[in-house]
Amino acid sequence: MNRTSPVHRLGELTQDQWGLVTRRQLEDAGFASTTIERLTAPGGVLERVSWGVYQLAGAPVPEHRDLRAAWLQLAPHLRAWERTPNEGVVSHRSAAALYGLGHLPADQHEFTVPVRRQTRNPDVRIHVRRLHEGEWATLSGILLTKPPRIASDLIRSREDPEAVAQIVADALRRRHASPGDFATALAQNAMAQGFRRGDGTAFLQWLLDLAGDPDSGKWISQARTKDGVVS
Repeated sequence: MNRTSPVHRLGELTQDQWGLVTRRQLEDAGFASTTIERLTAPGGVLERVSWGVYQLAGAPVPEHRDLRAAWLQLAPHLRAWERTPNEGVVSHRSAAALYGLGHLPADQHEFTVPVRRQTRNPDVRIHVRRLHEGEWATLSGILLTKPPRIASDLIRSREDPEAVAQIVADALRRRHASPGDFATALAQNAMAQGFRRGDGTAFLQWLLDLAGDPDSGKWISQARTKDGVVS
């Protein structure tokens, strides 16, 4: 019989999930339904964040808490560190917001998954599209698309090119990716934007011209020579 106190066990469950835990994780950890109801009742040690996701009372509120809770909901049985892109990654505007890139408001929680799935959460938007190796990363314990994939996704979603351009410029200035990485990611969308098929460098140059960044010329030169190495 496990005699460890419920509060101690909750601390173990939430310590690597920003103080958050799903109901499914509580059940899998052996908490009885009556115990869960007591812990989540008003004034209990677990405070409801969203449907099926709770935060340990008194724990620091993590940045982008609602987004993190929505991501946990995608695969409520898995702990944060057990997940792969198959369970869904933060993408589009939400991923840009996590990186702090650009100024697009992330008024919905956007995720990309490889196969179609349903959600009853009106604050969640699901995109069905495969992720390739190197297009995602881990940031503060959460899986998300890398900036080049963010830019490509936003263009496909017909976002304002000037807003996407600012995201690209911000990412390049902070060395999140190289100009060559962006040119490669944008190449698949080049023809739809009026450029030659596969000409991601021309597309990148157009976006950087929109951003008006003083380092645009240097970045385009790096993209053309494929020397844009991230340090």
